[in-house]
Amino acid sequence: MQFTFVSNYINHHQIPLSNVLYQRLGAAYHFIQTERMEQERAEMGWGVERSKLPYLKCWYEEPEVCRSLVRESDIVVFGGVEDERYIAERLDAGRPVIRYSERLYREGQWKAVSPRGLLKKYKDHTRYRNKNVYLLCAGAYVASDFHLVRAYPGKMFKWGYFTEAVHYDVDRLLAAKPGAAGGPVEILFAGRFLPLKHPEYAVMLANRLYEKRVPFHLTMVGGGALEAALKKDVTACGLQEAVTFTGYRRPVEVRDYMEKADIFLMTSNYLEGWGAVLNEAMNSGCAVIADAKVGAVPYLLRHGQNGMVYADGRIREFLEYGEKLAGDPALRRKLGGNAYDTIVSLWNPAYAAQSLLKFSEGILTGRQQINEEGPLSKALVISPRKGYSYTRKG
Repeated sequence: MQFTFVSNYINHHQIPLSNVLYQRLGAAYHFIQTERMEQERAEMGWGVERSKLPYLKCWYEEPEVCRSLVRESDIVVFGGVEDERYIAERLDAGRPVIRYSERLYREGQWKAVSPRGLLKKYKDHTRYRNKNVYLLCAGAYVASDFHLVRAYPGKMFKWGYFTEAVHYDVDRLLAAKPGAAGGPVEILFAGRFLPLKHPEYAVMLANRLYEKRVPFHLTMVGGGALEAALKKDVTACGLQEAVTFTGYRRPVEVRDYMEKADIFLMTSNYLEGWGAVLNEAMNSGCAVIADAKVGAVPYLLRHGQNGMVYADGRIREFLEYGEKLAGDPALRRKLGGNAYDTIVSLWNPAYAAQSLLKFSEGILTGRQQINEEGPLSKALVISPRKGYSYTRKG
């Protein structure tokens, strides 16, 4: 099977999946990058050494080679690219295309009423509703958005981003967490300090625990526009000894912090299409507290089973969960252990690659093969208003 994956650029969230696909398919697998990475993301450690990725092609360097791969491959996966010209010829020829997408209406589904927007959605998606085109939903609310424009009925499937799955001695990993070992509970926030990420929630939780005299330490990994304000709040609350700002760290260093964290805070709002740090924190055995509107949350978390999920904007609920977890080592161990199992059993690059290849073979043979759960299972239409309650089912 000749298999080609097309996206704007490759990064550390996509490399693990591509590596597995290359291991399975060898020279029959290619990843086409259509753009150069933005400087800001490269400085955050998202850049990669091209020489280590034998399957990587760049459209802006080898346009004819890339065009031929897209035209001739048995299967093309396409996503993260606004410009439809990259796959227009293949779509016109009726050859199989598997799209992957984050949300269409991240800022609100009311935008679906725009006539100009609807015309573009029709051209890009709706007119292929009965064609050989399928959609991988990189987030729990994606299917709801595409359902509004009547695209891909019965052809939408769960997907996401698949960070490297590290296999630990999980009992040893959990036992070595600072709070489990008798020390102050270690709490971690990792991400850009931007309004949509709500890093101020982490400082609010630190202040609450400080006032309640709960032993803890908060590590804030990242940087951004809110950094000065966050540091000012930490000083104003007298939390300088309890809160550490590390600045940006390379992805491998962030994983080190996660391995040593008891609790991980995923406080982004509805603008977070997926949130791959959630995969990494769960794989590291952290007890996670997460906003229900984050795209990955309804797919990855079940409240009280492998994480704690609060309603978007409900700060009091977030703080209550934080205080509860800080004082309950048995609950942290339960959630962290189950979170680890979720990643190593289902939401990992090896399982995703196996599922994607099985699904692709089904397309080519006319015998569709999908999973019962996890990647490449049916994507239910979950409206953003229902995500919180969905995490409390099953």
